[in-house]
Amino acid sequence: MPAVGVGFHTDAFNSSHKSFRQALEWAQEHDVRFIEPGVIDGACWIHGLGYFPHVSLIEDPVLLRKTMDGYGVEFSQIDAAYPLSGRDGLTVGVPYVQKAIAWASLAGSPRVATTDGLHKPEGLEDREALDLMKRAYTEIIRVAEAHRVIVTIEVHGYFTTRPDWLAEMLDFCGDTPWLRLNLDTGNTFIAGNDPVEFTKRFSDRIDHVHIKDVSESLATAVRGGSTGIAISHVAAGGGVNADNIREILRLLHARNFDGVLSIECEGRGGPMLADSLRWLRTELAEIGFTERVPASR
Repeated sequence: MPAVGVGFHTDAFNSSHKSFRQALEWAQEHDVRFIEPGVIDGACWIHGLGYFPHVSLIEDPVLLRKTMDGYGVEFSQIDAAYPLSGRDGLTVGVPYVQKAIAWASLAGSPRVATTDGLHKPEGLEDREALDLMKRAYTEIIRVAEAHRVIVTIEVHGYFTTRPDWLAEMLDFCGDTPWLRLNLDTGNTFIAGNDPVEFTKRFSDRIDHVHIKDVSESLATAVRGGSTGIAISHVAAGGGVNADNIREILRLLHARNFDGVLSIECEGRGGPMLADSLRWLRTELAEIGFTERVPASR
């Protein structure tokens, strides 16, 4: 029986201004073993005062890992998704991602998430932007291979929500195990794709999954005209994308997927995230998945 990790993105606590430590406490309380925070390269007052549920690359990664061990929680990945498709993808995005990779290797995070921008890059033709991203990922994967950290490309923007371009991006660095796909069930849907067909096409490249539903009102307003949702304002299972998510879980089960399913939703301080967690765990049990325990336990 396939075993899958279950976790959540700490974006769930953005609006409630909780700290990363409080996100760990929530995970421990709800027996969630994996967590996915964003990372910042520096410090700011909102982070220092505990109003921000993500982590800074200034923090010592080994000490943070020891803190997380105390809660029984591991990273599924860290989110360093600065858009790599624009002119500053090489000058800002690449050093940021490379630093995140080195930090992740010490913090015990097996993956670092990356992505493109939401819109067509200003001042660049599509081919120019793709060529820039290929240069960017070549430099990023060189570092990822050295640190043995997987880099995932999240489906989130102008290029990644178009299957043919995404396929090209996943092949930027040839046949490497260090560049994989972070499937986002909500972003594929809101961009106008069929999430199930999208999953079938890229099934063998998927290493991490964002479980994200979409409200009926949002789908009516922007589906096909947007590429990504910053955060879903409906619990998983409560939106118009629920049936697609169920079928995607069946497809993942059939290929013995053993990565992590990371819930992305507005937590409202926790209750909406708890509803999502209950729904996902019920679906996983019905499909035949077991929930994986981190190796450190």
